[in-house]
Amino acid sequence: MKIPNPIIPGFYPDPSICRVGHDYFLVASSFEYFPGVPLFHSRDLIYWRQIGHCLTRPSQLPLVTFTPSGGIFAPTIRYHNGVFYMVTTNVTDGGNFYVHTRDPFGEWSEPIWVDQSGIDPSLYFDDDGRVYLTSTFIHEPLPEEIDPANPSWGIQQSEIDIATGLHLSRPRPIWFGTGGKYPEAPHLYKIGDTYYLMIAEGGTEYNHRVTLARSASPWGPWEPCPHNPILSQGGLHSPFQGLGHADLVKAHDGSWWLVCLGFRPYSYPPYYHLGRETFLAPVTWDDQGWPHVGDHGRIRLAMAGPHLPTVVWERPPIRDDFDQPELSLPWNFLGHPWADDGSLTDRPGALRLLGNASRLDDGAPVIFIGRRQQHLDAQVAALLDFEPDADGEEAGLTVWMNPRHHYDLLVMQQAGQRRVAVRQRIGPLTAVVASEDIAPGPVTLTIRAEREKYTFGFSLDSAEPHTLATGDTRYISTEVAGGFTGVYLAMYATGNGQASRTPAFFEWFDYGEVDEQSTT
Repeated sequence: MKIPNPIIPGFYPDPSICRVGHDYFLVASSFEYFPGVPLFHSRDLIYWRQIGHCLTRPSQLPLVTFTPSGGIFAPTIRYHNGVFYMVTTNVTDGGNFYVHTRDPFGEWSEPIWVDQSGIDPSLYFDDDGRVYLTSTFIHEPLPEEIDPANPSWGIQQSEIDIATGLHLSRPRPIWFGTGGKYPEAPHLYKIGDTYYLMIAEGGTEYNHRVTLARSASPWGPWEPCPHNPILSQGGLHSPFQGLGHADLVKAHDGSWWLVCLGFRPYSYPPYYHLGRETFLAPVTWDDQGWPHVGDHGRIRLAMAGPHLPTVVWERPPIRDDFDQPELSLPWNFLGHPWADDGSLTDRPGALRLLGNASRLDDGAPVIFIGRRQQHLDAQVAALLDFEPDADGEEAGLTVWMNPRHHYDLLVMQQAGQRRVAVRQRIGPLTAVVASEDIAPGPVTLTIRAEREKYTFGFSLDSAEPHTLATGDTRYISTEVAGGFTGVYLAMYATGNGQASRTPAFFEWFDYGEVDEQSTT
């Protein structure tokens, strides 16, 4: 079987993986979205299903205030003596912490906070019972051995008490990488009698790469791999770019694999808008004890996958009828969830949103429930029952990168008339680019996502969708909008400066890859 990279498409960056028997578990960053740290399960490393989130309670993930691309950075998942641990950083509130569970399909513990600076924390459980916490650091003043051209970043490590999070040794620098900027994403492994330290360098952009060193001690000194970087994707000949922030796993058949983030740019100049995604590559070891990743340190389009028994999970349904007592796993809130964000009980079989005074351009606490766009070619639709009775009230769908970059397909009241409209927010510019008066009654909102554009439309009474406007994907791409996240497709409601009196009921929401929908 060939690896269908990315193995988890859409905005699922900074992957970390662990194995327990024949089961594999993977986590990814979630930034300002709640619940936090999506958790996936696989039996063959190819087919993955989301089984939950590690952070499902506000006590685990306070996001009352945050900035775009704040919140949760770079989790690591590990398993030791029957317990799963997930360690991460809340850059908005609290710093580094970890949670644990004996059942990854259930709830995780309250946070155990660790007084160690930096981001990208990782745990290693050594054979002698010692537990090491490795993270990045910013060093000031600069020690003499740090290259002044790349002065501030490095990797630090401490020994901790895993029961309390208290230090058993002071954090101290252990490696500064090979000279690339922003050495980060450290993971410590022991293979045989040798310790390996794997990091990312170059920044999470087009020059991102993975480097590695080894030592007889977890504290170094470190011998860099002679063929560093062990993974990179330089040049624009490849559809996969920015590969880095990797984690190793040994499969239950003895083979080795690496998961990493990457992105899929297109057009020229290149840009991407789905965010950084999760990729898989094979790893082999040479006679000198060094790893070789993929095809000479590259990930190709058609690489042979694991020779493990295939376990294909049932695909999530295209339509969500909102007929369950809780929202399904793909849905997220923007920031801290509030009691009035949405209801599945006000009208059984529909999701009710009631807008507050916050606008989309304000970000949280605007009423917003969204899911990641995972495919370049996708079809989105929602049936909205919303009869605004005051100017300023609106509800609809948004193609969302951040508060300054989003496209909105909405129903509103203007001068006493109900209208459907398309609004574009691109940096400091906001414009309603199309609008039409519509009669009372439910309206189906449609978004056709393609590689380089979105097409926005609507229909009444099950008629064929009528196109209102298009929007270029470029203007909500990472290169234009900035940040670390990817596009969300969200339902929202707002009173635009005052609390709304009119509930918006979403009767259903469709999301599917175009090829997938054409076969159903």
